[in-house]
Amino acid sequence: MRRLERYSLFPVLSLALAISGCGAGGGGGTGSTETAYTSVVVLASSRANDQLNQFPVTLKSLTLTSQSGVTTTLFSEPLSAEYIHLNGTLQPLVTVSLPQGVYTSATAEFDGAQPVCIGASLIDGAMTSGNTPTVTVNLPSPITVTGTAMGLVLNLQVSQSAPFSGGCVKNLSVPVSPVFNLTPLTIAAQPTNSANGKALGLAGVVASADAAGAGFTVTAAGGYLNSNPPTWQVSSNSSTVFDGVSSAAALSAGMPVDMDIALQQDGSLLATRVAVWDTDTTNLSLSIGQVESPGGAPSTENGLDAQVVGGLPGLSDEFGYANATSQISDQFTNVQDLPFSATFDLAHAAAGQNVLIVSNASPINVNGNPPIPLPADTATLVPQTIDGTVSAISTSGEFTTYTVTLASYDLFPTLAEWGGQTTILTNPGSVVVYADSDTQMLNSSSIGVGGVFRFYGLVFNDNGTLAMDCAQISDGVPE
Repeated sequence: MRRLERYSLFPVLSLALAISGCGAGGGGGTGSTETAYTSVVVLASSRANDQLNQFPVTLKSLTLTSQSGVTTTLFSEPLSAEYIHLNGTLQPLVTVSLPQGVYTSATAEFDGAQPVCIGASLIDGAMTSGNTPTVTVNLPSPITVTGTAMGLVLNLQVSQSAPFSGGCVKNLSVPVSPVFNLTPLTIAAQPTNSANGKALGLAGVVASADAAGAGFTVTAAGGYLNSNPPTWQVSSNSSTVFDGVSSAAALSAGMPVDMDIALQQDGSLLATRVAVWDTDTTNLSLSIGQVESPGGAPSTENGLDAQVVGGLPGLSDEFGYANATSQISDQFTNVQDLPFSATFDLAHAAAGQNVLIVSNASPINVNGNPPIPLPADTATLVPQTIDGTVSAISTSGEFTTYTVTLASYDLFPTLAEWGGQTTILTNPGSVVVYADSDTQMLNSSSIGVGGVFRFYGLVFNDNGTLAMDCAQISDGVPE
């Protein structure tokens, strides 16, 4: 049995950008001076340990206030994102033209949130007591908006936003009040990581595509409360790597895509990688999340079943993909260089791995009910972030290896104890992380035994040992 976290798909969001207080008065009776503007890309990110496996948040608006007291609204219609899968990475939310100047504070209006851990949604203690949760937006330092383009990172501080200790238990009540840090991001000429303008593993569905291949628009995959996901206007060039289609001209509305983008110095979005795992747009279902348990009882019609991890009642989808194509995200080009056999299929799956499922099956069968399980066409291993303590450091060929000990509430050790597991891990509380010269080192302190860090990459089952092909290392979050 496999269980997957479901992110649904929703219509394209049309944002009304309300820019207020944008004028700048001149002096000395010589007339007004025209205000200069900067193209600003607002990006979602998070800083989290592994207690939660979902934290969708919807904001009604986001407003900045300058040091002179002038306010500017960046968006004024609901905008949603699921923040746990953005732990240490980026996802564009909206691009606005912002008056240049120094901004000293920010406010946001709350429209909903639902933290989830290991198959159960947390009860919002703040809302059940009759209160409306507030949203805190901290500026660690004043933000100077200048130049042609820049980024603003809206980083959810997960441990502060839904504080609780230990693992998840049924009907756990917590006070949910989202806390964000808002910080500037300088866009590099050629972005390479989430610190300088690279957004990795963005999943969604093509909303429109130019027949000549000049550009395309993608609606982000959504999730619970995510009825207002962002949309991305994307371009490509001769350096863009395509998989599943030959070029941008071969894209069409309804195709599911998995892509990496680089922010450009004019604020636009350039696709560096575009993967289309299934070109059939019929009855499309796109789901992202964690394997619950590989194996299980076969179904005579659809193969092995899979259910949603962390889903709420009525929001679950079961997938049977014994006959689906298993594959590995092409975001990583060094998989064949790893000093172990990096394989992903039903026989090598492990509970807790991140996968992207595409299905073209009709959600209703001949009897008028959803088929269980829903047959899937492709199952793709995609990256995820783990937060853990380094217990050993070594080398293996061209790779530095970090043995990372996970907290007891992490998905891997927790799911390993669930019944029905056919893949037995030697130590599900430990992951061997493989880093090479291309791994982006974003940690502020050197990695040493006893240190806590976040590692982003593909997690494999190496004959009972969890092993990660690591693309990025960031500072850790206390466990």
